[in-house]
Amino acid sequence: MTEQVFAVPASIEGMVDDLREGLLPPAVFHDRDVYDLELRRIFAKSWVYIGHETEIPSRGDFVTRNIGEDPFILIRDEQGELRVLLNACRHRGAQVCRVQAGNTKGFVCPFHGWTYRNSGELVGAPVRTQGYAALDLKEWGLFAAPHVINYMGLVFANLDPDAMPFEQYLGDYKWYFDIQFALSDGGMEVLGEPHRWLVDANWKQGAENFCGDSSHTQMTHRSVLDVGIIGSAAAGAPKEGTGLHIHDCSGHAISIRQIPGEAPFISYPEEVTRHFHPGVLNQDQFDLAKRSLLQNGTLFPNFSFLHIGLSDSPEKPQAGFLTLRVWQPKGPGQMEIWSWVLAPKEASPEYKRRAYQVGMSSFSPSGSFEQDDVAVWPGVTRSAGTVFAEMNDVRFNYQMGMGDMSSSKPLADWVGPGVANSTNAGEGGLRTFHKTWFERMTNTTVEISDHD
Repeated sequence: MTEQVFAVPASIEGMVDDLREGLLPPAVFHDRDVYDLELRRIFAKSWVYIGHETEIPSRGDFVTRNIGEDPFILIRDEQGELRVLLNACRHRGAQVCRVQAGNTKGFVCPFHGWTYRNSGELVGAPVRTQGYAALDLKEWGLFAAPHVINYMGLVFANLDPDAMPFEQYLGDYKWYFDIQFALSDGGMEVLGEPHRWLVDANWKQGAENFCGDSSHTQMTHRSVLDVGIIGSAAAGAPKEGTGLHIHDCSGHAISIRQIPGEAPFISYPEEVTRHFHPGVLNQDQFDLAKRSLLQNGTLFPNFSFLHIGLSDSPEKPQAGFLTLRVWQPKGPGQMEIWSWVLAPKEASPEYKRRAYQVGMSSFSPSGSFEQDDVAVWPGVTRSAGTVFAEMNDVRFNYQMGMGDMSSSKPLADWVGPGVANSTNAGEGGLRTFHKTWFERMTNTTVEISDHD
C-alpha cells in the first residue's frame, strides 16, 4: 500500500489552529489512522536511535531493534562496519534472527535455509543447482537501512533514501545534545543490557514528557521528594533562575535545572569529574554542564535522555548517570519503553556499578520514578479514546507559560541556541514537540509565535 492512500486524518487536519492556541486534539494520542500515518511519515522518515556502539564492541556482535514496528538487526560485521539489516529473509520473509543479542558470522533462515553473511550478503540456498541455478546471489542480500550513522557512540538509522544528513537533522540542538556525551574524551559507556517493558499509553506521552514537563515532578513524583531520593532543587516547584526551558531548537527541546554560581556537575563525584574538560565542547557548553543538576530532552521523534544525579537511599550519596530512552510504538494505545543506563567511560568499575544500581532503582520497570509515570500515562490514552471526547470536540491544554500566561519572557542574552526561558514553569518544549510532529505528519511548515 502506498503512502498516498494514507491521507491526513480529519481528526488532526485543523490542528494548526489548536497549536496556535496551545491546545491539542485528543485524537493525537489514540486515533488508529493517525498512528498508521505516523509509521510512514514519522518513523520511516526520521533519524531513529538503534543502539550504542558499546553494546556491540566485537565483530559479529548484534542486537535486534525496531524502527517503528519494523524489525531490524544492528550488527558489527566482519570488517567492523555497523549495519542495520531488515530482519526478514529475502525468500519468503521469515525472520532470520530470533534472539535479542549475540555474536554470529551469519544468519540462516529457519524457514527454507537461505544463508547470509553478517554483512547481509546472500551466500547460499538449499538445492541451489537444482532450484536456483540462475539466481544472482548479489541481488538477494538482506535489505538494509539506507542511512546509518555512529554519532558519539550513538547509532541512528533513517529509512528514507532522500533523508537529510544526521547533523542537519540535529541542527542547533547539537549544542545541547553533545553535552550529554562529550564531557570526557572517552564519552559514555552503556552499562548492562537495556530494560524494556510495555505500557498501555501512546508513545508520544513519554517523548513529550522529556521535552520539559517540569511541573509534573512535584505531583506525580511527590513520594521520591518526600523520602529524600531527590532534592527540591532538582524536582521541586519551578523557581525563577534555577530552571531553564529551551524550545524551538531545530524541532527539539530540553529542560535544565541548575544552581548558578555553583558546580554540582550533575552530581558526579570528583573521581569522575576530574576526567571532564571542554574538549569538543566550547566553554559555554562546559560551564552549563558544570552548574547543572540535571538535563533532560527529546530528539524528535522518540529518543530521550535524562542526565541526573540520584540515590537509591537517603542515607547514601547521589551518583550521576545518564539514562537513554526509546519510546517504541506498539499501536495507538501501547508503547514499549527501552531504557539504557550509561556512565563516563573513564569512571571506575566500582562507580559504574553504583551508577547502574542507582539508575535501575529509579528508572526501570520497578524504579521509584518509573512507577509513578506509568501509573498516570495510561489514563491520558483512555481519556483520548472516549466517545465523550469525540462528541464534545474536547481539547487538551498545553498553554502553561504561553504568552500572557507567564510573566517571564525569553532570555535575550542566552549563550546557546533556541528560545530559552529562565523558569521551568512552562510547556514550550511540549508545544515544540507537537508542532514538529504536525509538520512531519502533514508535510507543511507551521509558523507559531510562542513565548514560553
